[in-house]
Amino acid sequence: QEQLVESGGGLVQAGGSLRLSCAVSGRTSSTRAMAWFRQPPGKEREFVAVILWSSGSTRYAESVMDRFAISRDKAKNTVYLQMESLKPEDTAVYYCAASSVPTQFWSEYEAGARYGSWGQGTQVTVST
Repeated sequence: QEQLVESGGGLVQAGGSLRLSCAVSGRTSSTRAMAWFRQPPGKEREFVAVILWSSGSTRYAESVMDRFAISRDKAKNTVYLQMESLKPEDTAVYYCAASSVPTQFWSEYEAGARYGSWGQGTQVTVST
């Protein structure tokens, strides 16, 4: 099982940018996909983006499309989330997650239950 550690969160003004990192260690040979989820204050956790570890293919939630970009560096075993044009509604605790489960449909990666390993989360606060 993988161990995940997020970093890069903080306070930023609306319109600003942040880059989150997720360092992956442990049994990474079975990793098929890495994702970012977020949990806004008082709300349920929601899917943000996913990247297939082997091919680098990506998928995004509609709310972040064209503003966020997920990427991975295989040599560093690290996944990134570049966030641009941040809005107050992006305020949340951001979590990275790893999945080793074979998946047939992209939509399955939007479900948190698909992921067996989670990081501790990093707070992102966007002020007006």
